[in-house]
Amino acid sequence: MHPVVVVCLVALLLGIVLALKWGHLHFEPPPPAETVSFGEQAKRVVWYLDILMIGGVVAGLLAAGAGGRLAMRLLAVTAGDGAQGRITEADEVVGTTTVGGTIGFVVFGGLFAGLVAAVLYLVLRKWLPRGRPGALALAGLLLVTLGAQVDPLRSDNPDFDLVGPDWLAVSTFTALAVLHTLVLFAVMARVTQSLPLFAATPRVALAYLPLVFLVPSVVFGAAVVVVMLVGAAVSTRPAVRRVWANPRLLVVGRTLIAVAALVALPSFVTTIADIL
Repeated sequence: MHPVVVVCLVALLLGIVLALKWGHLHFEPPPPAETVSFGEQAKRVVWYLDILMIGGVVAGLLAAGAGGRLAMRLLAVTAGDGAQGRITEADEVVGTTTVGGTIGFVVFGGLFAGLVAAVLYLVLRKWLPRGRPGALALAGLLLVTLGAQVDPLRSDNPDFDLVGPDWLAVSTFTALAVLHTLVLFAVMARVTQSLPLFAATPRVALAYLPLVFLVPSVVFGAAVVVVMLVGAAVSTRPAVRRVWANPRLLVVGRTLIAVAALVALPSFVTTIADIL
């Protein structure tokens, strides 16, 4: 077995262990601020950013990255002799496993998918169920709304005509999306149990080192930071806080999510039918 495959398999198994071990935990936000000020809210922005980076990076590496690489290897093996040596959409050779190609896939595919899922989770967290049911709900929402339009279940992806069988590809990528959100929920919930608000002490500052992962993706990182800081500033207004605490907002939010999923569902079903 190729060493890269072994490493990816170990990483995927680690992700499964984390999902099983911490999947029962719930996301615990920081305690309420003593004063409703922008400074206090900014500390919470940094806290949420760190949670986002830790969860997104871990899930991106262990599930979307390592798991996705193993899925591609599985589909290459089951594609038959006719597909071996041919070039995929990503300019990779079917049947070969390289360190460089794997690193590129994990960094530009896995980590990106992990961070996007983490951002969407934090945005929608108020309206999602807690724990594993929430992870399953987010996985379904991501597959229906983004999976068929972007990846991994895009019907115009020529790789589906190259590797296969198609039913295995759909099943594998669907299972991988579920595992990804399960790992994401588990890791983020576990970190919320112990991560303090930022303070200028070496021990606390060390826990915020994952924020350096925002540096390479300048546009993505800057957009997330700006949006969260604007949200922190707006959240200091009493009227906004009253609306946010209104129970009706929970119903409205979940209704909008359900409507979005139902609108996207026919296109998703058509896409899966095209692939199969």
